[in-house]
Amino acid sequence: MNTLKGNTIYLRALEPNDLDFVFEMENDESIWEISNTQTPYSRFLIRQYLENAHQDIYEAKQLRLAICNNNDFSAIGLIDLFEFDPKNNRAGIGILIKNEDNRGQGAGSEALGLLIDYSFKQLNLNQLFANINPENTASMRLFAKFGFENIGTKKQWNLVNGHYKDETLFQLINK
Repeated sequence: MNTLKGNTIYLRALEPNDLDFVFEMENDESIWEISNTQTPYSRFLIRQYLENAHQDIYEAKQLRLAICNNNDFSAIGLIDLFEFDPKNNRAGIGILIKNEDNRGQGAGSEALGLLIDYSFKQLNLNQLFANINPENTASMRLFAKFGFENIGTKKQWNLVNGHYKDETLFQLINK
């Protein structure tokens, strides 16, 4: 898979020249809560990660794609399939748009739609799930827009800055 193209954005595999972008995203402490990151990543580790980004989803058990505007190669966000489980035909899905300027413009919605379609049609997944902080109403609305159902709350699931926070589990079954 080289790219998945939409009307205003496309999804592409990570490239070696994404090093600075991924380094910046992974080391942005303001999003560590979303990404379950606890420590900074070195450029060396991210370079190694990018060198192995060619691994098949069946091998790596995850797929991370860059979200790009159609008029340019540079990334504005990342979208992931994680915890890929080919036996049970399911995976988690997560998305992050980097700058506030790029949020609310429809890129996240288009990217999510493209990856859902790819997951169900190409990977033949039966279901996708998303773990969302209940305070993140924008993400909850985005996933609900695509038919994800709130199937429950994991109480005191994540320890963030010394406080436990709930996490909501959303699920989409392939019809």
